[in-house]
Amino acid sequence: MPTFSFRVLYGLLILRHGRRQIVSLGVTAHPTAEWLARQLTDAVGWEPAPKYLIRDRDSVYGEIFKRRVRAMGIRDRPTSLRSPWQNGHTERLIGSIRRECLDHVIVFGERHLRHVLLSYAQYYNLARTHLALNKDAPISRAVQSTGVISSTPLLGGLHHRYGRI
Repeated sequence: MPTFSFRVLYGLLILRHGRRQIVSLGVTAHPTAEWLARQLTDAVGWEPAPKYLIRDRDSVYGEIFKRRVRAMGIRDRPTSLRSPWQNGHTERLIGSIRRECLDHVIVFGERHLRHVLLSYAQYYNLARTHLALNKDAPISRAVQSTGVISSTPLLGGLHHRYGRI
């Protein structure tokens, strides 16, 4: 992602495929294998580690990252070269983040991009509906049947969450 000062920032997206929930979003100007390994460890936290990790074949996934993945008991499954369709949910989410959020925001720096992405992740996980989830959000919510409908602006008014009060 280019910034206001034309610096390039890189992002890391960790997605849980079952409910298409964004687990972690990271931003850095200089991605390294150590940084990626730390992001993965922070994303898993105290939860049980997932069985598989599907990732692209970027050269930044160095030996340190691969050793951390093996130590956590995760089976590493890199996609084939030039095959983005093998990780379709993540590729679709990256496109949604660009179209629904980043195309409408001028990023001033690493801290600002991290704030915007974390705000989008909260909107995505709690409010954005998915047809594959029967029009539910990744973090399931109760159906509200009574009350007056109100609108809450999210992401600085780019999106709104509608609910009953």
